[in-house]
Amino acid sequence: EAVRAGRVGAGLRVLDASWYPPKERNARQEVKERHIPGASFFDIEECRDKSSPYDFMLPSESHFADYVGGLGISNDTHVVVYDGDEVGTFYAPRAWWMFRAFGHKEVSVLNGGFKNWLKEGHPVTAEVTQPTPAVFKARLNRALVKTFEEMVQNVASLKFQVVDSRPEGRFRGTELDQGLESGHIPGAVNIPFHSFLSETGHEKSIEEIQEIFREKKVDLSKPLTATCRKGVTACQIALAAFLCGKRDVAVYDGSWSEWFHRAPPHYKVSESKRSKA
Repeated sequence: EAVRAGRVGAGLRVLDASWYPPKERNARQEVKERHIPGASFFDIEECRDKSSPYDFMLPSESHFADYVGGLGISNDTHVVVYDGDEVGTFYAPRAWWMFRAFGHKEVSVLNGGFKNWLKEGHPVTAEVTQPTPAVFKARLNRALVKTFEEMVQNVASLKFQVVDSRPEGRFRGTELDQGLESGHIPGAVNIPFHSFLSETGHEKSIEEIQEIFREKKVDLSKPLTATCRKGVTACQIALAAFLCGKRDVAVYDGSWSEWFHRAPPHYKVSESKRSKA
């Protein structure tokens, strides 16, 4: 509501966290041409661990702190993130989760995204906002991030539930995932992230979200970790659970990209393998 009322000041920073496949759209260029007044571009390509062989892995605490401090964000700032994806919300939950993983509580996702902001006729601008740099102190909350080693241990120990947010064909292993053979982690449950979005691109109601988890026998009172292809749409699972009052969903940052390259063959469940055998 504060964003709609135009109260974008020192206490509120709006970020456009859009990312698109390079051949399809240019996020940086689009944000330059039109964005919510006062918004800055949160570049997920810049704010990541560039030394990792996997896409979009969390940066170090100091890298994150420097990056968001440069966007005028301190530990007291309320951050609102959105993106311009056609589905309504795609990359914004990843930025939302990153802030939370680094200890920031005051962070929200704009429901319906930029697509609905435009549809509802709210103002946009090409004016560049030059935020005054701020000091942000980042402290990684390890409870919100799972590593490869923890995921491997969990296959045997089943200490936490695992939900995979990729489309069903990729989860089952029947279709390629951006050139990568697909499949899933043993014991994972599939809830494609689109399930949580309405046809207009808004988040479904809390009752509908709870029902989706119930149907898949996911118990929100117990530990839960989300995974996907590269740790992006998994954050939609964390956001959906958060809306139901569950604030401690962890994300497996490496997700299938890392699991595919590092896990032993019998830890990769795929129907296409079975049919070949």
